[in-house]
Amino acid sequence: MDIESETNSRRIQVRFVTKLKARYKVPNTAIAIPSHLHRLGLSSIVNKLLQAVNSEWKTEPFDFLIDGELVRMPLEEFLLAKGLSAEKTLEIEYIRAVSPRREEEPCVHDDWVSAVDGSSPRFILTGCYDGLGRVWKQAGQCTHILEGHTGVVSSVSIINSEGTDSAIVATASKDQTLRLWKFDAEDSSDQPARLRAFKILRGHNASVHSVAAKTSGDMVCSGSWDCTINLWRTNDSDIDGDTVSIKKRKVNNTDEESQSEGEAVSTLVGHTQCVSSVVWPQHETIYSASWDHSVRKWDVETGKDLSDIFCGKVLNCIDVGGEGLALIAVAGSDPILRIWDPRKPETSAPVFQFSSHSSWISACKWHNWSSVHLLSSSYDGKVMLWDLRTAFPLAIINSHKDKVLCADWWKGGCVVSGGADAQLHISSDISIQ
Repeated sequence: MDIESETNSRRIQVRFVTKLKARYKVPNTAIAIPSHLHRLGLSSIVNKLLQAVNSEWKTEPFDFLIDGELVRMPLEEFLLAKGLSAEKTLEIEYIRAVSPRREEEPCVHDDWVSAVDGSSPRFILTGCYDGLGRVWKQAGQCTHILEGHTGVVSSVSIINSEGTDSAIVATASKDQTLRLWKFDAEDSSDQPARLRAFKILRGHNASVHSVAAKTSGDMVCSGSWDCTINLWRTNDSDIDGDTVSIKKRKVNNTDEESQSEGEAVSTLVGHTQCVSSVVWPQHETIYSASWDHSVRKWDVETGKDLSDIFCGKVLNCIDVGGEGLALIAVAGSDPILRIWDPRKPETSAPVFQFSSHSSWISACKWHNWSSVHLLSSSYDGKVMLWDLRTAFPLAIINSHKDKVLCADWWKGGCVVSGGADAQLHISSDISIQ
């Protein structure tokens, strides 16, 4: 089969293959195509082939891999750069393009949206500069408002939302405290319920910048402007003196649910400036990023700093993911998203660097089950989706009108992001393979 094109363009023989479902498969025959085609041209050909076997086929974008690497330049240039021969039939795998196909109704807040957690498929948790946390069941539907902080909510974390109707979440604030909240995750009321925390965690002597939950849900860790990382229990018992006081207040002459105060069970010391971001991906290990330019790996049991990575930049965010939960993604006060592989101790350089943003990066997050996909958000107003198999962004989300301050994945196929435009945006129908 020959695809018509300009007569002066060189042609190469290719065969398109896919691991997608049967309705996405094209005939397994070699065809001649122009060598100058890039991704959009290749996508057009695949759509025409699909329309030839199914007249009702609706055009959609595809991405293409050759020898496991995404094609992000004209075919001829790609083959030359990789030292591949154009004389034999080239096998090109196609996958659904990783880009949002729909933008949901924005979730409007009263101030800048500073934090978001999309780790539960049942709801989205946000933190705001107005000092409130909010729970969103879906686009435009706020079910709970978390009241009590006296400063900006700088970070949020969903601790436990699976298996029971009741969800437990944590918020961190510039008021130097963390708070724990419990609510019915199945509540779908039109009017949001206003809640107070069941536990207040005090111990930092400066703003709390980040909070992350242990995978088991029985503890959280927090990073602060006081340069420390504190570890806290999430239950409301008084084991080992964790609970130092119980408060009750009268509402209509009845006692409202008790509110306890907790102390840190341990403190990790080593950073010399603000601990801007923490993650707790494994039972025994915490990772932190700091304005002191370092990434540190901590042994939870001993409190020891196991390894340091020095970036040379103020760091705003960190996440651990990729193959074997081994890759460390960090970003901060420049437009570059850097990824280290600590399994390669012979080099101190990042194994990947992505540099398409034009301003500081505010957040980075690995996809929860794909080992090659992650996202980043930036003060340039963009959220970018990345694949380790190419240096170019798979998609650029431009839904915000101002700085993007936070972003996360939701339900595997959505991106949630908040920013200085006081909106939470949900970009949905993203195909991750």
